[in-house]
Amino acid sequence: MVAALTHALGPAHLDLAEEAVQEALVKALQHWPFHGVPDDPAAWLIRVARNRALDILRRGTTRRDKAGDVRRLLEASPPTQPGDREAVARLDGGPTDDQLRLIFLCCHPDLPRDAQVALTLKTVCGFGVEEIAAAFLTKPATIAQRLVRAKRRLKSLDARFEFPSRRQLPHRLDGVMEVLYLLFNEGYAAHRGEALLRADLCDEALRLTVALAHLPATDRPVVHGLAALMLFQASRAEARMDAAGELVLLDDQDRDRWDRRLIARAFAHMERSAQGDQITPYHLQAAIAAEHAMAPSDAATDWPEILGLYDRLYRLQPSPIIALNRAVALARVEGPTAGLEAVDALASTNILADYAHLHATRARFLADLGQRRQAAEACRKAARLTDSAPQRRFLKRLEATLRVPRTVPQSKSRPRPLTRGDSPCSFCEESERQEIIV
Repeated sequence: MVAALTHALGPAHLDLAEEAVQEALVKALQHWPFHGVPDDPAAWLIRVARNRALDILRRGTTRRDKAGDVRRLLEASPPTQPGDREAVARLDGGPTDDQLRLIFLCCHPDLPRDAQVALTLKTVCGFGVEEIAAAFLTKPATIAQRLVRAKRRLKSLDARFEFPSRRQLPHRLDGVMEVLYLLFNEGYAAHRGEALLRADLCDEALRLTVALAHLPATDRPVVHGLAALMLFQASRAEARMDAAGELVLLDDQDRDRWDRRLIARAFAHMERSAQGDQITPYHLQAAIAAEHAMAPSDAATDWPEILGLYDRLYRLQPSPIIALNRAVALARVEGPTAGLEAVDALASTNILADYAHLHATRARFLADLGQRRQAAEACRKAARLTDSAPQRRFLKRLEATLRVPRTVPQSKSRPRPLTRGDSPCSFCEESERQEIIV
């Protein structure tokens, strides 16, 4: 709806489009419970949002300046039922040109990259400020200021609501892919709330990414690499939850529940991604996900190969999150002591001091080394830091299995390492799963 109104009004009125859509949704929440949901809810919303935008424009203090905008909006979306149906078709008929144009608009090259991503997540994808802040590992106030500056800057530019030219496309495409990448991540592991998975966000990210991969202008190996990565991860979505919606870790998942159709599509995109001569982080992350998809069991996973891929990925993109995920692979190859040393080195930098997965990963390594008290403490800290209810419940269950009763005297001998039968101490596999989060 925002994309359709921005198309009609022009990029300078992006704020107006957002405001009109928000008010239409509020009106629906007020009206529908008492009068019933209309036969065509999408058309109703579009009509109300368009009319609200018209009202705001007509009441403007400089009517002469607003007359052209009113005329454009009336011509673009005539107040007739056929016009409403056409607008609905743009929303429901697969990936819309308006949505893709709006993404490219928000990823304007005159905006800083972090502003491009934040603006697109807010405007196109409907993310809240706190959700964007979690994706960037920063404070909500910082994101709010970034959005204000980005909208102000975008309004001052002579930007057009259209696909970029062939010459401009490479600079704009990187920002667009990063947005879709973060959108999928938030859906695959919702950072807050009761739901572990937000299928609507995953589906939207996949829909738009596959659309980009199939457009002649953006049919590029790097886009296919991103599509492959998302499809590999999406293939495991259902297996990540049990019947009660609780978290199931990678090494405990029933691989028969993995969607083989999505895996086949992922390999098809991966083949297309190999046609170029450039290796990107998306290629390497897709290769890591492919290793899991090919392994018939957790025990059969080629962890040395995964560790090598993480080494290459870190050299290409030295992110602390990638370093954390590499520590998981390192522990599977060289043992929990090596993994713990790598995680503690990261913790000492304070970059991930408040990152729940770092402390959950420490808990796994400490538990594997038999240090139950320290592992339980790390679990408690991770539980305090996560806003995801399923992850918090998992961590509390794990802590309960690790907690040593104070009434039990401690032996001076070193306790034996925990085995898989003792407790589900594999939360770090959830961190490994998040190799696509930056």
